[in-house]
Amino acid sequence: MRVLSQVIMVVMVAVSLVGCQSAYYGTMEKFGIHKRDILVDRVDDARDAQSDAQEEFKSALQRLDELLQFDGGELEKRYQALNDDYKRSKAAAERVNSRIKAVDNVAQALFDEWQDELGLYSNASMRSESERSLRETERHYKSLLQSMERAAGTMEPVLEKLHDNVLYLKHNLNAKAIDAIRGEYRVLRADVEVLIREMEAAIEASNAFIDAMR
Repeated sequence: MRVLSQVIMVVMVAVSLVGCQSAYYGTMEKFGIHKRDILVDRVDDARDAQSDAQEEFKSALQRLDELLQFDGGELEKRYQALNDDYKRSKAAAERVNSRIKAVDNVAQALFDEWQDELGLYSNASMRSESERSLRETERHYKSLLQSMERAAGTMEPVLEKLHDNVLYLKHNLNAKAIDAIRGEYRVLRADVEVLIREMEAAIEASNAFIDAMR
């Protein structure tokens, strides 16, 4: 799969000046890589991005928990570490959303092509079987997309709360400020737990989709 990813990167550079998805897919087909292959590869990338995001959000929550255990140590250092974790979590969330968009782009292109080519069959039985397979794949994909988007949607509330905490601490870096955000920590932890569950469900859905497409 990583070899395919490398080929895709080379082709992306080659067609970057064109800026047209149809040209990109057409070029990929000349390399023997079809939309179905690209879809599987992008779902794989999205799954990895979701897994990475899980870890980043867990790390940020753990960092905040450690900061709340303030005992007179280096508060500034702990704040900086939390701020770094927030930035990494935000970047991870952006990657997840970007990967999901890339998945949906090629999926729609694949389904449109598949639908158009149904009319090219002269054998009615083959056409019927191909259409059945298309509908089944579309249903499976719709379920996957919903799972990924649902998981992605849980990131924004967590990012907002993390940002509020980081911003508040930035301007109120003292023991009193830490006491003030302890009550918010419980809500944030609950949100992260929901995020992790939804991410795990999306990752499982991605694995099932990849297996089915292969």
